[in-house]
Amino acid sequence: QVQVAESGGRLVEAGGSLTLSCTASGSTISTYPMGWFRRAPGKEREFVASIGVHPPNKYYADSIKGRFTISRDTSKNTVTLQMNSLKPEDTATYYCARRIWGRGSNDSPSGFGYWGHGTQVIVSS
Repeated sequence: QVQVAESGGRLVEAGGSLTLSCTASGSTISTYPMGWFRRAPGKEREFVASIGVHPPNKYYADSIKGRFTISRDTSKNTVTLQMNSLKPEDTATYYCARRIWGRGSNDSPSGFGYWGHGTQVIVSS
């Protein structure tokens, strides 16, 4: 069973930066496309960013494009989400997940599985 875990969430002021990390069991990080998603209170889970393997294409939601960067470090078995210029509307629980082939797409929750428990990000105004 694939296990995914997120970390790095905390309270941060608007305009600040935060780095979220995602680790997974086995060779998941180096073998599969990985994605970051978020769920704000009272809202559906939404796509944030994803990164492929070969090639390592990156996809971003329009709402965070230019502010967030997704990257992979296979030596550390980690996928990170660097978040800059944070806004109160970025407040959410952030989840990491692995791409499931044959389902959905690279930019939708339906294309991913093996969800972690999430890490909470709160951006104060």
